[in-house]
Amino acid sequence: MVKIKPLCVSLAINLGVGGLSALLTKDAMKEFAALEQPPLSPPGWVFPVVWTVLFILMGVAAYLVWIENSPDRNGAMWLYGVQLAFNFLWTIIFFNTERRGFALIWLVILWGLILATILRFRKESKTAWKLLIPYILWVTFAGYLNAGVWYLNR
Repeated sequence: MVKIKPLCVSLAINLGVGGLSALLTKDAMKEFAALEQPPLSPPGWVFPVVWTVLFILMGVAAYLVWIENSPDRNGAMWLYGVQLAFNFLWTIIFFNTERRGFALIWLVILWGLILATILRFRKESKTAWKLLIPYILWVTFAGYLNAGVWYLNR
């Protein structure tokens, strides 16, 4: 049975993080669009669509772990929170500070945190960890884009 209040809280936290990062970086997007992009770079409208879907999947995954109420749940959720904070800060580093080389290093750390979260979530829920697979795949692609933009515009 779905517990509506925890699900809504989890979705609100995740979509809130995504929305706040988008709000804080919206002015930098025009400058970013003017940069030379690596091959396979999608059009700008793809990013908010993909990230919205990913934040929803992440929110559902976190919800599924939270309702398990296992003794290890808090550790898994703490790790999840850390990776979510790293995700938020990567956006600021990459777009607002324009430190794209540092952002790439940050993204590699984020990727490791996502993998660790997937492994922890796998212990907690048969479904939650699978919902994070699109997220790690997209962050892998984002790493390629980050590296390409850094290299082409240094």
